[in-house]
Amino acid sequence: MFSAILDTCVLWPSLQRDFLLSLAVEGIYRPLWSDQILEELQYVEARKLLKFGVAEDQAESRAASLITNMRTAFDDSCVSGLDYFTQIYGLPDPNDEHVVAAAQVGGAGAIVTSNLKDFPIELMPENIDVQSPAVFALNTVEVNPSGSVNAIRNIAARSGTRGVSMTTDDVLDTLSERYSMEDAIQVIRDYWR
Repeated sequence: MFSAILDTCVLWPSLQRDFLLSLAVEGIYRPLWSDQILEELQYVEARKLLKFGVAEDQAESRAASLITNMRTAFDDSCVSGLDYFTQIYGLPDPNDEHVVAAAQVGGAGAIVTSNLKDFPIELMPENIDVQSPAVFALNTVEVNPSGSVNAIRNIAARSGTRGVSMTTDDVLDTLSERYSMEDAIQVIRDYWR
């Protein structure tokens, strides 16, 4: 099964994270990450919740719960043994070295990131592609449009737990408009017809 490292920046936006992980639940690909990615996600998720007015203790608790749920749902996704590979790729931001190391150790075919400039293709190992979330979503949806439809249905069915209920059209529209996933969403809409 194709595996992809999901960088913190693609896991931080809630609906984008839900969509990408829902595609993985459908068995279309295997998500990978490192402890460092999850630690960073927990930190930024708590900060995001604070900005939305959630009390600090609740924000910390909800962020920790997110990470626990991800570790439980995808219990084979956390790549370990990265110490040997750190600081050997020469990336523009040395703090991103662990992402490439996790991709290499985990056997990922792609790194999914919004920070494409931080992962220059000429510095990547030959077998690892760097993709934006929109490109990765398109490639993944094209592999299994039926599973992608199921993912959208499940997201809509789960919505409302925090007071905002979404229809499948709402989910598709938001992914298309807010996350620039127009091409992937068009494939889903065409399949759905």
